Amino acid sequence: MTSRSATRYQPTRFMAEGSHYDARRADYAVAFIQALKHTKGRWAGKSFDLIGWQEKIIRDLFGTIKADGYRQFTTAYVEIPKKQGKSELAAAVALLLTCADGEERAEVYGCAADRQQASIVFEVAADMIRMSPALAKRVKILSSQKRIVYKPTNSFYQVLSAEAYSKHGFNISGVVFDELHTQPNRALFDVMTKGSGDARTQPLYFLITTAGTDIHSICFEQHQKALDILEGKKVDPTFYPVVYGAGADEDWTSEEVWRKANPSLDITVPVDKVQAACESAKQNPAEENTFRQLRLNQWVKQSVRWMPMHTWNSNQNPVDLSDLEGRVCYGGLDLASTTDITAFVLVFPPVHDDEAYVVVPWFWIPEDNLKLRVARDHVPYDLWEKQGFLQTTEGNVVHYGAIEAFIEELGTRFDIREIAFDRWGAVHMSQNLEEAGFTVIPFGQGFKDMSPPSKELMKLALEGRLQHGAHPVLSWMVDNIHVRTDPAGNIKPDKQKSTEKIDGVVATIMALDRAIRNGGTPSNSVYDTRGLLVF
Repeated sequence: MTSRSATRYQPTRFMAEGSHYDARRADYAVAFIQALKHTKGRWAGKSFDLIGWQEKIIRDLFGTIKADGYRQFTTAYVEIPKKQGKSELAAAVALLLTCADGEERAEVYGCAADRQQASIVFEVAADMIRMSPALAKRVKILSSQKRIVYKPTNSFYQVLSAEAYSKHGFNISGVVFDELHTQPNRALFDVMTKGSGDARTQPLYFLITTAGTDIHSICFEQHQKALDILEGKKVDPTFYPVVYGAGADEDWTSEEVWRKANPSLDITVPVDKVQAACESAKQNPAEENTFRQLRLNQWVKQSVRWMPMHTWNSNQNPVDLSDLEGRVCYGGLDLASTTDITAFVLVFPPVHDDEAYVVVPWFWIPEDNLKLRVARDHVPYDLWEKQGFLQTTEGNVVHYGAIEAFIEELGTRFDIREIAFDRWGAVHMSQNLEEAGFTVIPFGQGFKDMSPPSKELMKLALEGRLQHGAHPVLSWMVDNIHVRTDPAGNIKPDKQKSTEKIDGVVATIMALDRAIRNGGTPSNSVYDTRGLLVF
């Protein structure tokens, strides 16, 4: 596309008081980039005509000027799905900062999680130079060092990675962070953005990424800041937010949603490619998270989703405890640690073959830790406690005596035939419950014991033969769960790799095992003939 005139262009709504839109400077930045050429695929050798969303970013960043004559924005956060032209735009910005920003001895760095990832943008930039006679005679490409030198101003563009970098000596005029969500920690980001550009009049930190999976990462921190600014919750005149993606509750199979999330759809990526990926995800639920993350730019809980949430949610018929009075049931107890969540789950097997397994959970955390956990984990424990879905015990550790008394009271309402427990975590409580008249069964946490009921839980959910009442704490834990698979195809929940707490799911699996062994009616499982599909 051709550049829009200044009269047709709408400046950013994030323009600060005293700033103005300088059409001449914006036109210059756009003209420089559009003099470059694309380097790959069917676009190779063609002029880099900026797509609408790309031109909007360039004009806003390089044309929004403060009263002192320098650029308003020092950080740009651009989050967008794959195959939208991220690498090409990042390479063009790197070259613009290195060769055409009017900065003597400019220092521009390309950063990524590892050297290979950081080299992607570098190689695109180097090919752009080779295709431009005007740049080729002014720029020296040092491929082995991943360095580009613009000789007229002694400026350079240098690749860095999180694997190896110096913490000293930077005088940064520009940084291009590619796929920020892959950064293993915040170390490189902090080194490159905290004070390293103070000696420059208008440094630019250009952060471009697809959504990730780690909500505790530096990328999610920047993502949340961008959303807060877009929604008017925060104001930072130096931060320019761009987020293209589907909302959490939007239909991920809808072409309308795809187009909202992918501004380059049918330009850089054909819609039929997205359609094919969607169809594959619908056929294989394990691919859903990958589709949502990479194609719709949604932050998913983990890259390996065991239980698709639409499958779990299809089993959310309400549960009335009064209807279960006197019914046979089986318990699962996961104590975790004294400062963590304790979960107790009862599973009621069906009385008739066409009925569902009813799942009823209870959860406890220490009362003194409630506010701290809400602030630290950003999980609404306090709301769940007010709603009655979570209970607290007095003090800063879980009061096991209170839980034992609660379970004993449940035993007067329901026919609890057995209680399964993790033999490594609840020996003392199991002895007390046994003395109170319950039959307690130690339950191993390895593949041998956990795999059959884990697979059966998935099968029952897919068949619509669960009834869990949409309990929010248990549903949250289901959404957190990550499973490990051994060479024989056995699976088990992985507490270390799961994104948040999964204690209620573990307790459910143990209770379901006892229910099936003693009173359930399992059918042949699809997992008997093929492995569980995870990704």
